[in-house]
Amino acid sequence: MAEKIMNSYETIFIIDASLEEEAVKALQEKFTNLISKNGTIDSVDEWGKRRLAYEIKDKTEGYYVLVNFKAEPEFPKELDRQYKITDGILRTIIIRKDEE
Repeated sequence: MAEKIMNSYETIFIIDASLEEEAVKALQEKFTNLISKNGTIDSVDEWGKRRLAYEIKDKTEGYYVLVNFKAEPEFPKELDRQYKITDGILRTIIIRKDEE
């Protein structure tokens, strides 16, 4: 049986900082749980509330979360889809990291 290919990825998602603290934590847990079910998380780095470089949806602050993880090549497309349909997510990026 063929071994599953696991790539290294990095994702940053920005949560609307005007949400209540419980809602921010719930969104963060939702995505870290989704990632851990479909791969392995190397690290989660909460940058916290930061001022945005420019307004996004009339917001000037966002709650930043950086996650480094390993997953199969098909998963980032699903993760991106989940980001797009979730209210409270302002911006996201998913980057495949080169193996060192």
